[in-house]
Amino acid sequence: MRTTPGLITAVAAGVLLLAGCSSGTPSADGSSASASSSGGTMAQACQPVPGDTLTVLTDDKHLQNSDNLIPAVNTDAATPELLGALNAVSAVLTTDDLIQLNKAVDIEHKTSEEVASQYVSDRSITAPGSGSGKVVVGAANFSENITVANIYADVLKAAGYDTEVRTIGSRETYLPALEKGEIQVVPEYAATVTEFLNLAQNGADAAPVASGDIDATVAALEPLAKAAGLTFGDPAAAQDQNAFAVTQAFADQYGVTSLTELAQTCDSISLGGPPECPDRTFCQIGLEKEYGLKVAQFDSLDAGGPLTKNAILQGQVMVGLVFSSDGSLG
Repeated sequence: MRTTPGLITAVAAGVLLLAGCSSGTPSADGSSASASSSGGTMAQACQPVPGDTLTVLTDDKHLQNSDNLIPAVNTDAATPELLGALNAVSAVLTTDDLIQLNKAVDIEHKTSEEVASQYVSDRSITAPGSGSGKVVVGAANFSENITVANIYADVLKAAGYDTEVRTIGSRETYLPALEKGEIQVVPEYAATVTEFLNLAQNGADAAPVASGDIDATVAALEPLAKAAGLTFGDPAAAQDQNAFAVTQAFADQYGVTSLTELAQTCDSISLGGPPECPDRTFCQIGLEKEYGLKVAQFDSLDAGGPLTKNAILQGQVMVGLVFSSDGSLG
């Protein structure tokens, strides 16, 4: 089970949508329209549209926290040369890249090692300096994290380090190993690791400090990291977080690319996701409060898994929760 952001962690609980629309006043072209709750624009009674591909709607109001990939380093190992090599990866890694990397491993069944090597070669990623010594790159036990760990290791090896990638397990296991120096580097997710450290240091009732603003999240992370003996490199543009998807056919038919446009276009939606979605601020509650979306129907499915994705593709639901870097989006 992936240990990435969103609903899966206790601190970043989020998810989302499904099918079914209500009717309104018929428009000239035969569709129904009614006044939308978001800005008073005229919305219509949308319907799910089956299709072959999924597309993510932009979370333009930043409902989800900023879970950008970010290198976590044991402070004793965090030399300028090592951080420079890791930051060279962050400088080029995008969410679209993650989607393609995950597609290659999860769907095309290539190994993380070969996919990482090809990526470093294709992107011509080189460290700005050189180093030496042994560096163990830890990884969580899911393919995306293992692939990124191998990308880190390949760039570090080219810079002169003796590298090893070690798949360890969950954050509860690999983060203490990083703090103790048993491993030196691990790919992390900014908002989730920020809240993990926040709760560990300030107690289970600590107020959240991560947000949808990556700069603010990294600023909140810095003192927590220092207290834990950790140093973080630059965040990548690449994000793995909760996202809301429709079929490309739906997006084309209704002309929507963002959640704001969805709220302006459709007078209600159906929502598909994990059972806890209706009670989560980052899920149904947030969609209704932040975007003014009216959820007319909720289907209890799964968190970004095959049940939700198939329901969207088959037209059972209008919108559903996926992970933003899911290989099936490529």
